Amino acid sequence: MNEAIDRLRLARAEGVGPVTWQRLIRRFGSATEAVRAWPEMARSAGRPVPAIPSPDAAGREIAALAELGGRFLFAGDPDYPPLLALADPPPPALAVLGDPAALAGRAVALVGARNASLNGQRIAEQMAEALAAEGLIVVSGLARGVDTAAHEGALRAGRTVAVVASGLDMPYPPQNAALQARIAEQGAVVSEAPLGAAPQDRHFPRRNRIIAGLSLGVVVVEAAPRSGTLITARMALDLGRELFAVPGSPLDPRCRGSNALIREGAHLVQTAAEVLEDLPEAPREAPLFAPRMTVEKPARSAPESHPPDNIGSQIIEIIGASPVAVDDLVRRCHLSPAAVAAALLDLELAGRIETLPGNRVALIAP
Repeated sequence: MNEAIDRLRLARAEGVGPVTWQRLIRRFGSATEAVRAWPEMARSAGRPVPAIPSPDAAGREIAALAELGGRFLFAGDPDYPPLLALADPPPPALAVLGDPAALAGRAVALVGARNASLNGQRIAEQMAEALAAEGLIVVSGLARGVDTAAHEGALRAGRTVAVVASGLDMPYPPQNAALQARIAEQGAVVSEAPLGAAPQDRHFPRRNRIIAGLSLGVVVVEAAPRSGTLITARMALDLGRELFAVPGSPLDPRCRGSNALIREGAHLVQTAAEVLEDLPEAPREAPLFAPRMTVEKPARSAPESHPPDNIGSQIIEIIGASPVAVDDLVRRCHLSPAAVAAALLDLELAGRIETLPGNRVALIAP
């Protein structure tokens, strides 16, 4: 239990995102050791000691989630969703209501406009019902419009997963509270946000990434240009997932984004059968960087567990003003990946570099 509490503390700590969380655990072998060492690392780097929740606070959140009937899944756990584990990097901590096994099934995401037309909602509902009847898990975001229709259709024939941007005790939108409860009974509801958190704009891209990451493919039904639905579509492509879109009237602005996806190469589909024709058994294309995490503590005698004193300055010189792939840094520094990773973590905690998608790093402008 102590390790679970410390994993949650690290995930909720100030300034810790998925990349830093993963690197800290890799470097120190466990969250407990990372939480113990991190304040001193920050002081050594000349930075303020970051705010880390107390063990009691993290324990209360775990207990409160348990009272709701839920539990946490942490990246690296055996029961962490296998497709989401391929993300770069996976979300550190997922709060789950319902059956965690629903997150490991063969799944399709079905997403679209909140202000969807009646026809769009009908298509989403019918397609979701047909996909669920074939044994697939239907994943969506519990929003109004297409998401709600997809969940309702799937519940009639099988299981569905809702990924939400608020705490699991704060159903959003409020009118979908009863639907969220039904989904938890027949499938699962997932959130990366802490209990009590109201949805904020910055939460939705993270929610959309989880929707894409849980699914073998994403089906878009009605999406305006520059919509959150198109963000989910882009994330699906980044993760190597199949992309489908239902065509709509060119006169309807709600369909311009989804029609554009078809022009750009998404599968044009109108029925669940057409989705199944091109749905792979596994992602067709692996992400650029998708390691399986390990939380085993490394042997004390492991070579280069701490980088040479000058490796940080070497890395700063190599990066320059443009992002650089970590693999290139390893080759050019002539050091082990472990030594480079440790140095990058020190530089990130010192506020000198930032981590970018695709396992790249870049200098932070002074």
